[in-house]
Amino acid sequence: MSRQLIKIPVSSPRLLASAIGVAITATSAAHMAQAAESTDSKAQGNSISLGATTVSGEQTEQSYQIEKADSPKYTAPLIDTPRSITIIPQQLIKDTAATSLQDALRTVPGITFGAGEGGNPQGDRPFIRGFDAQGDTYLDGVRDTGAQTREIFAVESIEVAKGPNSAFGGRGAAGGTINMVSKKAHLGNSFDGGYTWGSDQTQRYTLDGNYQFSDTVAGRLNLMSHESNVAGRDQVNYDRWGIAPSLAFGLGTDTRVNVDYYHMESNDLPDSGIPYGFSVGKTHTAASPDKPNNGGDSSNFYGLKDRDFRKTRADITTLSVEHDFSEDLHIKNTLRHGNTLQDYILTQPDDSKGNVNNGSVWRRANTRVSNTATTTNQTDLFGDVYIAGFKNSYSTGIELSRETNSKSSYTVNTSTTPGTAGGTSCTPGMIGAPSDWNCTSLGNPNPNDPWNGSIARNYAGTDSANTTRAIYAMDTLELTPEWLLNMGLRYDHFETKYKSYTAAGATTYKGSDTSDFFSGQLGLVWKVQPNGSIYVSYATSATPPGAMLDSNETNPLAGTPDRTGKILASDMEPEETTNYELGTKWDVFNDRLSLTAAIFRTEKENTRVQTDADTYENAGKTRVDGIELSASGKITEQWQVFAGYTYLDGKQRDGGPLNKATDGNQLPNTPKNSASLWTTYAITPKLTIGGGAFYVDEVFGNVANSTYVPAYTRYDAMASYKLTKNVDLQLNVQNLTDKTYYDKAFSTHFANQAAGRTALLTTSVHF
Repeated sequence: MSRQLIKIPVSSPRLLASAIGVAITATSAAHMAQAAESTDSKAQGNSISLGATTVSGEQTEQSYQIEKADSPKYTAPLIDTPRSITIIPQQLIKDTAATSLQDALRTVPGITFGAGEGGNPQGDRPFIRGFDAQGDTYLDGVRDTGAQTREIFAVESIEVAKGPNSAFGGRGAAGGTINMVSKKAHLGNSFDGGYTWGSDQTQRYTLDGNYQFSDTVAGRLNLMSHESNVAGRDQVNYDRWGIAPSLAFGLGTDTRVNVDYYHMESNDLPDSGIPYGFSVGKTHTAASPDKPNNGGDSSNFYGLKDRDFRKTRADITTLSVEHDFSEDLHIKNTLRHGNTLQDYILTQPDDSKGNVNNGSVWRRANTRVSNTATTTNQTDLFGDVYIAGFKNSYSTGIELSRETNSKSSYTVNTSTTPGTAGGTSCTPGMIGAPSDWNCTSLGNPNPNDPWNGSIARNYAGTDSANTTRAIYAMDTLELTPEWLLNMGLRYDHFETKYKSYTAAGATTYKGSDTSDFFSGQLGLVWKVQPNGSIYVSYATSATPPGAMLDSNETNPLAGTPDRTGKILASDMEPEETTNYELGTKWDVFNDRLSLTAAIFRTEKENTRVQTDADTYENAGKTRVDGIELSASGKITEQWQVFAGYTYLDGKQRDGGPLNKATDGNQLPNTPKNSASLWTTYAITPKLTIGGGAFYVDEVFGNVANSTYVPAYTRYDAMASYKLTKNVDLQLNVQNLTDKTYYDKAFSTHFANQAAGRTALLTTSVHF
């Protein structure tokens, strides 16, 4: 077997992070020895002020309640914002032992994750209120385009806005947006380090250090190293490391400059999960859908240990300059350049030929070599101004961005008939050597099979490019102290191009499109009481062709081929999404606990649907009716809660001429009911216990509702103990009952199985 793989160096930085972890552990041990001498309970909020410097001597527990979003585009506190916004704070991330974006978003009902295959890259693929949000993730208010499985070691909080949100970030955002707020340098000196040891060979080291160089200059460094297997899954493992330095100049002055860099690399043995159990001669429908079939053993892994790999690399550099003209007028410019690389060969357990029905699985190879580069310049002018006696809290800005993607693949010989080039069917007699190990057993696959097929780099591929020029304005107008009008309008000029080429560089297909569209929001807030409001709102979004840069699966361009090679035609209008919402927000228990409730309808029109073998038109309609409830904050000083419930009735209303049979079916990746509850209670100043329950209804993989994954309930638990004011221990047990469940459903072929019971013990130090 010959192959050329891109080598990503992981060992040296991992050793560095591990060395830091050893130092952290040693420091922890020293403080443990002094625990008997440090029995005084910690004084909350105790700090020493030295002019412009604040030195925090210990970690203070934070509330799950956050009153205002970080982005200036949200021009009012959350209680006065007429839309559903959930903010996941740092304390919740810590308490739940979340290490990835998917981990963190588990606490927000109404968000599911889909699987990537074929036209979709590997990485986070969240669905918000039933709509694909893979391209709607932002970092500090700027779109983060490259597909990746996001780490959160350098993330301070996560802002989830539900409902169409193109006014916030431009194209897409049919179901909402996810904005990650990064950890930045600040005044004061602090050090936080952690070492996590857990089941399935988990080892994780983190460091977060901030140092004030002068009265106005500070630096911050975040480091992470992570290694683990996956509970309940054979062979699957994750290996990654990251570094995120931040420098800040002019802190405490009118002009501030931040220079931030983020780097993360991973080298995993990926898992495509469990195949659906398609039966030969049986048509699966909404009345008789198909679910995953693991052959009797949920730990079965159908990949090949010596063939499969997934490597990613992300590099993001950000320069931001902010100036205060006055207390009521500010300007901020953000310049960012990022690169995200993906390189993988992974086994998809294929079900398409009836193999599963006879007890065998074809090891189909999905491959990709992809590089996404993004350059964005965003300028925001925001503040408060009185016009004709009315107060306006506003934010306006200009965005200029260019995104490019280049993708190609590997050619992998997965023929089940040696000497031929196309066999995909398997029988029990073909398992193992007779098929060159391209067929394996459904019930007893062997990841260590001596597969020796050929792998060659395929340099034929596609180049895509998107250009955005946009202007926007947001405003909260105070009509009276009791009545607020929230407004937002954005204009986008969006251009997209696509070119495919042969290995020799000859162009085979071209496609392009230019879209000009407005998107907006309008909401009226009635302040019933200072601590409570009722609102009505209207919001829109637009999704032009090519909106998801490195995937043409859901946004086909004219002139591009489908999976069968047919050249597509399309009228190329943006899809339009509209949301109507009625809600209420209250801060209760002395404003410690935030409660929200909302009822909404989201309608998507102009949806691109296939009207014949090679033509797409804007003829489709979908609708989601829903209810959302949430609670975040403290019931008492000792008792914290972060909870929510979402009901989604998502239906395809018009699937176009070729898909009328699926009209009225439930939208894929849209559970009717989902709920989450996470709560902690401080039994003593030193001891805190907590736990969570997460429920997700059954989820269909496709609009035909012919594949699905069952509903599940997952339970988590935690306990933390403060040994001293500088050292604490935390034990987390995730999936307490070792429930076998699926957290991602692909439209066909397979579903992703979630991790089994996982125990994590974290030692943390704070100075």
